[in-house]
Amino acid sequence: MTRWAMVIDLDKCVACQGCSIACRFENNTPAVKPNEALKGRAIRWNDVFPLPVNPIEDHGEYPHVKTRYLTRPCMHCENPPCIKVCPVRATYKDEEGLVRQNYDRCIGCRFCTVACPYGVRYFNWHEPEWEESLADYRNPDRIEGPDTLEGPAVRPLGVVEKCTFCIHRLHKARARAEAEGRDLRSDDYIPACVETCTGKARFFGDLDDPDSTVSQLEQSPRAFRLLEDQGTHPKVIYLREG
Repeated sequence: MTRWAMVIDLDKCVACQGCSIACRFENNTPAVKPNEALKGRAIRWNDVFPLPVNPIEDHGEYPHVKTRYLTRPCMHCENPPCIKVCPVRATYKDEEGLVRQNYDRCIGCRFCTVACPYGVRYFNWHEPEWEESLADYRNPDRIEGPDTLEGPAVRPLGVVEKCTFCIHRLHKARARAEAEGRDLRSDDYIPACVETCTGKARFFGDLDDPDSTVSQLEQSPRAFRLLEDQGTHPKVIYLREG
């Protein structure tokens, strides 16, 4: 059974924000106006945060300091609390372990945003808009809603959205493998953030494949998951700084 997972090496992350930009253009996430961002309504599926560091205890006074970063996509939990609270089953986990969102079924109750301990779900408070210079660069390969509905996915007003591990890329990779008469290889499917990571800090693959990079890195003594005590069992695994 396939279980798609991501490993992020925090020792290699340089906070270039390449993953965030790639995610935005790959998935057509809209930019909100500054006044909406101040209200906490910015939509960023893949964010990078600076972590607080005590400069005196850890590294001395400036300029002898070091900044740490944490990048945070959806965790695609094995035991996702967001699914349990959705009254219409608009959010669900598929057979390959990806936590999905059916925008056609979403009624905008936002129970899932409250249930998610990682804060990675976003509500569309307004009709998505793009500046004219950016509108033509929306990705036509994005798939919205059910697998049979294809087109430029622009999530409408009043629904919740989140990181999907670029599942439309999985659909394309599977179709390509079928056309070539072969089985899907795990390296056929790579999310945009992994592909564009300048520090090569991200790895993606099948956690159930013992030979995969993510499966081997999961066994590293540096490996940890966010909020492990919550019992969510995330499939995004971090590597501590060495």
